[in-house]
Amino acid sequence: MIEEHNIYIRKARINDLSRIAEIFIFNNRVNYFPIFNDIQYSFKELQVVSFIDHYLKEDIQNLYVFDDGVIKGFIQMDKTEICKLYVDTFFQNQGIGHELIEYAIHDHHADHLWALEKNKKAISFYRKHGFQLTGEKQFEEDTTEYLVKLKRELFIQE
Repeated sequence: MIEEHNIYIRKARINDLSRIAEIFIFNNRVNYFPIFNDIQYSFKELQVVSFIDHYLKEDIQNLYVFDDGVIKGFIQMDKTEICKLYVDTFFQNQGIGHELIEYAIHDHHADHLWALEKNKKAISFYRKHGFQLTGEKQFEEDTTEYLVKLKRELFIQE
């Protein structure tokens, strides 16, 4: 028997993009500014309107939101790769990330992703959901920080 997925996850729409950008940018500043310490990028280049125009509009078909009346998180897929998974910091530790990743695993057969090596919290979260470090690394674009690859073996459910 396949478990019923959260009814709050749906495909993103154009009017969701500002909320998605807001969640991404705030999380990016909180989690990545301490690592990269790049004021120019975090507080000048990374802005809601430009992020929507130059990034989100192109990939809206791959975005899914957790929406229970308020969009509290989102996930971006590229076939079976999880590209982004973010939950608004105000709603973290409420099971929303769990619902999003389970949705990706069950509905999109998610089996791999890349995470910032220094983002131990994210790596721990992914490992709790069956993703394991592969030993593969690559540089985050235009930085000296590493991304690490995590992979999940797919299991057939009865």
